[in-house]
Amino acid sequence: MIIVSDTSPISNLILIDKLWILKELYKELIIPDAVYEEISKLREFNVDLKNFEKEDWIIRKKPNDKQLISHLLQEIDLGESEAIALAIEIEADYLLIDERLGTFQARKRNLKTIGLIGSLLKAKQMNIISEIKPILTDLDEKAGFWMSEKFRKRILREAKEI
Repeated sequence: MIIVSDTSPISNLILIDKLWILKELYKELIIPDAVYEEISKLREFNVDLKNFEKEDWIIRKKPNDKQLISHLLQEIDLGESEAIALAIEIEADYLLIDERLGTFQARKRNLKTIGLIGSLLKAKQMNIISEIKPILTDLDEKAGFWMSEKFRKRILREAKEI
């Protein structure tokens, strides 16, 4: 399975020390240079990126379609634009992305998308993780990952944790 990732799913899991979930779930992630650079900016907040930088299952690849990237930049940021272009170019099975506008632009181009929460649900179904609830709490408290209470309850119901 070919998975291209945007920044936020990776950076949020780095912030809660759970990046291993994506490794267990997808075995390999492909990221464009802009996503790598955006994640690297976490250093400015004293986030240790040593483990991220040495991960051999996260592969950097440069997208080629500069025209598409330029067009997408009118709506979304560089990381999302490069991730969408790269996913199209390498015919990815999924684009791992959380932002609404980026997801909209990806789906408009017939890309299948999955977000961090969808990935966590999948990880639970595959017994990679035993519970989602503590991860959602960590995402909220340590990473500032916002979700409405209604959405949180829906996820926990789907995960059969309430």
